[in-house]
Amino acid sequence: MRPFKRQTVASVALLAALTLTLGACGADNPDDGGSTAASTSVSVFTGQVGDFTAPNFNPFNTTGSFLQPTQGVIYEALFYYNIARADDPRPVLGTAFEWNQDGTVLTVEVRQGVKFSDGSPMTVDDVVFSLDLVSGNQALNTSGQVWQTAKVDDQTVSLTFPKPAFTLEAQILGREPIVPQSIWRDIADPTAGTNDSPVGTGPYMFSEYTPQAIILQKNPNYWGSGAEAPAIEYVRYISLANADAATTALQQGVTDWQGSFLPTLKDLIAESNGTLSYSNTPQATTGLFTCSNAALGCTGPQTDPAVRQAMYYAMDRSQLNTQAAAGFSLPASPTLLPNFINQAEIIDPAHQEVPQTADLPRAKSILEQAGWTMGPEGYYVKDGQTLEMTLNDVSGWTDYNTMCELIAGQFKAAGIKLTVNHVAQNQWSQAEVSGNFQLSMNSVNMGASSNPYYAYNLYVNGVGTRPVGEAAVTTNTLRYQNPAVDAAVATLASTNDLEEMRAQYAIIQDALAADLPIIPIYVNSALCEYNLTHATGWPSQDNLYAFPLPWGGNWGTGIVLRTIRPV
Repeated sequence: MRPFKRQTVASVALLAALTLTLGACGADNPDDGGSTAASTSVSVFTGQVGDFTAPNFNPFNTTGSFLQPTQGVIYEALFYYNIARADDPRPVLGTAFEWNQDGTVLTVEVRQGVKFSDGSPMTVDDVVFSLDLVSGNQALNTSGQVWQTAKVDDQTVSLTFPKPAFTLEAQILGREPIVPQSIWRDIADPTAGTNDSPVGTGPYMFSEYTPQAIILQKNPNYWGSGAEAPAIEYVRYISLANADAATTALQQGVTDWQGSFLPTLKDLIAESNGTLSYSNTPQATTGLFTCSNAALGCTGPQTDPAVRQAMYYAMDRSQLNTQAAAGFSLPASPTLLPNFINQAEIIDPAHQEVPQTADLPRAKSILEQAGWTMGPEGYYVKDGQTLEMTLNDVSGWTDYNTMCELIAGQFKAAGIKLTVNHVAQNQWSQAEVSGNFQLSMNSVNMGASSNPYYAYNLYVNGVGTRPVGEAAVTTNTLRYQNPAVDAAVATLASTNDLEEMRAQYAIIQDALAADLPIIPIYVNSALCEYNLTHATGWPSQDNLYAFPLPWGGNWGTGIVLRTIRPV
């Protein structure tokens, strides 16, 4: 999923209040009026438009409603997998791991001397409990493989799989939170509830909640020392009223770190006298998500593959990049993989890049061959029904808002009527999860690592979807089901043979290019902005030591927050 954006008129008072709050932050209490505020507090804007709805810190929540600092900041995994560059897995709660030759046993060395934020020791037993909790819960374990975790000794665990499971490595080691068994063993359904008093091993712990701000404080029991120990006392995650306020907040030092699309970013940097910097790490393919499967209850013309193909060719993506993305985005691939990262895994050269300009004759020909005829109002008609659809996007995500309006105009030229529905972020997310939408503007993220398996398993594996009205188990909110794709994903989960993997990639990619359950637009920019007034050591284009986006459940945020140092 893609949280994003900003703020407005009500923003002036909010900015002033936040500025005063930040200026009063001391080393021991965020409101004690101490004199070391600038060196002890940073504020993060994840793109939360409007108030936070609840203090949800449940790391096992499957609907995406937990707050961003849950993963990587409050709770940690065994290793960190950096999708921003080609790094080896970084030890966190684990220190080393090894597979047996056939990929059925994974052995992990567990870091010693770790404590949870309440001061209790984290042991191998907590690791065994946490990993088995995921394995044994169908809502959490969408891999199709159930593993058994065992304690080898006081610093070693082993995971045994029924068949080769090499591709599950990054998900299990890099994406599964280690939680205290003493708290979670009595919870019947770990996916339910908000866990509003979280106890984790991360560099920060929960301190205070308001609808406008989530305050974290440095974990006094954190296992890291020296360069791996957090140095900033307090971290505030703040909300803004809308996207426009992000620029002002960054310039005024109200936010120190944000992941926002700012059309005038390059000018802001140039005019900042060295106080602002940014990084851009594109990896998410932005596209039109379709409720594609009529058999599972999707309704509307978008359930027809011919309509999806016509939309694919009706887009002028060059215009969309220039006018909506300020030229920061990169060409997408119909395989849903970023071709500049996964070029070798895109098997058919014809699938390397989507068309950059519209081909209206081809779009119209596809529709006409599928039985659509041009109606008197300039839109295609079939069986008495106009070719008309509704596209959801989040009000306040200015780049998406602009892009949706441009697409509506482009589709009109192809005889397709599109109504853009700007909605609140929670409404947009819930519509996708439940399947109550036709088209939705969203992005395909890479997953646990750059291995294509993760994106395909999350977004197009039919095992992880549900009928309309039921919550999708994974991010297959498309309700997409293709038996050949499902079989290929299952094969990828159990092999590390390169030729076999390429054969399965080809099956999946050919199906996606034909079925287009997601109609790709471009690989969206992944802009992060930093105000260097209060802290330094943020990721840069030359040193992407962690994937820097402060939204979307990014496990790298904990690495960033424990790395930065006060000015």
